[in-house]
Amino acid sequence: MTEAAILSGHDQSLADIAQWTCPHGQHAGNGCVTCYRAAGEADPALPLWDVAVWFTSVKPIPIRALHDVHRHDRQFAIDQPSTPLVYLLSGQARAALGAEAVAGVVGFLVQNQHIVDEFVVTEIRAVRS
Repeated sequence: MTEAAILSGHDQSLADIAQWTCPHGQHAGNGCVTCYRAAGEADPALPLWDVAVWFTSVKPIPIRALHDVHRHDRQFAIDQPSTPLVYLLSGQARAALGAEAVAGVVGFLVQNQHIVDEFVVTEIRAVRS
């Protein structure tokens, strides 16, 4: 099962907003630190989601910070496609819903603002393994 949304450039319908709202009331594109923390201790019986989040940043993320994310204990990665100030955050999360998995992965950015202090999520994707 794949769930995806493009967030930049258009308004989301109420149904899309509801679909991408985590159990803690946060839109997945804004991240949720509670979902991020919960994913670290999630029940292994929950579905495993492969998450991809494209985001823009006001300032470049230093190369060292990009490498540090790769060493993070949850196997997250931030890569920079060929476009300046556009990044791809990828990782895995155990969660009941795709929105919760995405909110948790984006919650990593919210929790670790030393990596990127201002960001805007433009596209999200969760694939249930």
